[in-house]
Amino acid sequence: MAESRGLQLFYYSFLNPYAVILGKIIYNGLMLFLFGIITFFIYGILLGNPVQDIGMFILTVLLGCFGISSVLTMISAIASRAGHQSSLMAILGFPVLLPLLIVLIHLSKNAIDGIDFSVNLKYLTMLTALNLLVPSLAYILFPYLWRE
Repeated sequence: MAESRGLQLFYYSFLNPYAVILGKIIYNGLMLFLFGIITFFIYGILLGNPVQDIGMFILTVLLGCFGISSVLTMISAIASRAGHQSSLMAILGFPVLLPLLIVLIHLSKNAIDGIDFSVNLKYLTMLTALNLLVPSLAYILFPYLWRE
């Protein structure tokens, strides 16, 4: 949403819309994952580490970061075409982020409690499905937003 009109015109002239949306999703996902891991280790050092299953927790952070980045990148693209209204991004993003956040809360709680992987399998399946669905929709819909 912070890109100027001239920069959007430059992107439109030289770049493929599929490369732009996938690049933004990957960049935002990697940045969120990096911040999440750094925060996890800082909290672990300062407050102690209550996580019993660290592998599941890191997997949850990874999938959650890419899910959140794909949702917010797609919503941001829609909101930027509607006149850069940040309130529109909040209104559109809340119902889409809510199922993702509920699954992430269950997975992170189970990782902290050290619950078996078989219990987490249904939550991981839902999270993976959301992580495949939203970027696929962004990949399909973004070229139409790109032309505007």
